[in-house]
Amino acid sequence: MTAPGTPGALDDGWRRLDPRTALVTAVLTAGVVVGTAVPLVMGFLGHFGAARAGLWTSAGAVLLTGCAALAGHVRWRRTRYRIGTGHVDLHSGLLLVRRRSLALDRVRTVDLTARPLLRLLGLVTVRIGTGEHQDGESMLELDPVTRAEGERLRRLLLARGAAPDGDATAAAIGESDGVLAVLDPRWIRYAPVSFVAPMLGGAAAGGVMQISEWAGAQGDVIHWAVELFQALPLFWTLAVLVAAALLTGGAGALGLWTEMWWNYRLEREAGGTLRVRRGLLTSRSTTVEEARLRGADLVEPLGIRLFGAARVDAITTGLADDEEAKEASHRTLLPAVPRPVANRIVAAVLRQESAPTATPLTRHPRAARGRRLRRALAAVLAPVVVLTVLAAALTPVLYWAALGLALVGVPVAVALALDAYRSLGHALTDRHLVTRSGTVRRSTAALERSGVIGWTVRQSYFQRRAGLLDLTATTAAGTGAYAVYDTGAGEGLRLASEAVPGLLAPFLEGDGGDPDTVARPERERSASTR
Repeated sequence: MTAPGTPGALDDGWRRLDPRTALVTAVLTAGVVVGTAVPLVMGFLGHFGAARAGLWTSAGAVLLTGCAALAGHVRWRRTRYRIGTGHVDLHSGLLLVRRRSLALDRVRTVDLTARPLLRLLGLVTVRIGTGEHQDGESMLELDPVTRAEGERLRRLLLARGAAPDGDATAAAIGESDGVLAVLDPRWIRYAPVSFVAPMLGGAAAGGVMQISEWAGAQGDVIHWAVELFQALPLFWTLAVLVAAALLTGGAGALGLWTEMWWNYRLEREAGGTLRVRRGLLTSRSTTVEEARLRGADLVEPLGIRLFGAARVDAITTGLADDEEAKEASHRTLLPAVPRPVANRIVAAVLRQESAPTATPLTRHPRAARGRRLRRALAAVLAPVVVLTVLAAALTPVLYWAALGLALVGVPVAVALALDAYRSLGHALTDRHLVTRSGTVRRSTAALERSGVIGWTVRQSYFQRRAGLLDLTATTAAGTGAYAVYDTGAGEGLRLASEAVPGLLAPFLEGDGGDPDTVARPERERSASTR
């Protein structure tokens, strides 16, 4: 597969990582050491003086950087890889030698990532994955190789590993529709209303306190804050602090969004793959095979939903949860955009004239609304009762805490419960099962009916009394299960029967499998094609 005269190639067809591996390792280690040295020097000043503290810290930094460079050189010398006729092999290690091999027909993802230093040097990190759960053994990482080598590996591995599963998708393999979406800078307006903003605001406040502690000035910072707000009532003090945190978090969210999504581009490549490229400082390239695509998920967190926006995630086989945890937006095809734009991209990605996620949905019975109201009120009133009991036993001050919680919590809980009920819905199209649920994070999932491999029907005692049930479609793609919550019992079973004919028939009453009744009064039933 590799010509011996190619740079980085060995005589026996094996290839090494880029020779600048040691340089990259040394520079990255030096950056970490410098960041760590600042608080260390400040801590040593009171014990050794400025000169000795600087000398010892510098010596330690040089030693650590040198050791890292040596380790990087050894890793370069002892790491080699090759693509054979049926496997991709990776050998590494000095004292503990590891020999790993992945079958080419099991390769599902080849992702390229280039941090700022790698981009400066024209290098990338290549991650080759199978999407299986094997404690990290289902992924090979080549770090670093040249960008040209990374592109060669991506094209070669996905071309050899592609194995169409769906009829509609298989018919589309070989077509190339070019660019489906490019960055619109106006999309950045949704960044400050995401859940990231308040978290970044809290992290900024924590960072200020940590740095002031390193500098030995935390007490002064606290004293300054107390003097600044001592003339204000408690309510306004809290309001100012929350507003400052939100403004800081909003600014941080804008910067994070720019880093993650700048240069964004979604395109369909020849051979039946969808490729997402993005990143300002760290460039990322994620490839999804259309043969593995089983649908799309329109995700609407509460903040961006209030502004009429949504993002699009892929429902695909071959992307394991551990990979998703490592890269939070690994499945995301489109960042938060206006909802009509999101639906248009869903239609283009799924090769449909109209987006299944825009299909009118069947509403759920009013009994589902009652269940959400009762659960929401119970979640708020339980701590109110606890505070009231503690107030009677300890101090009357807790009565005010209970009253405040009730006055604020009850309206919020009722509003969220009603919104959760309005979000419930489901539908069937020619190719897709569509289900929607959630309020803080509303999800509208369009799952290919051919991708449903089983059903799970759950019905609690209270659901049976209300004539409701939960219906869960099991699939090998995405999260592995997509639920239709609190639908009418007859409607839910009819939905399952029509979506995948014959699969749920043995669990229904009657000779022909009447979808209005269930065969046995068990709390949970499941049917599977596996």
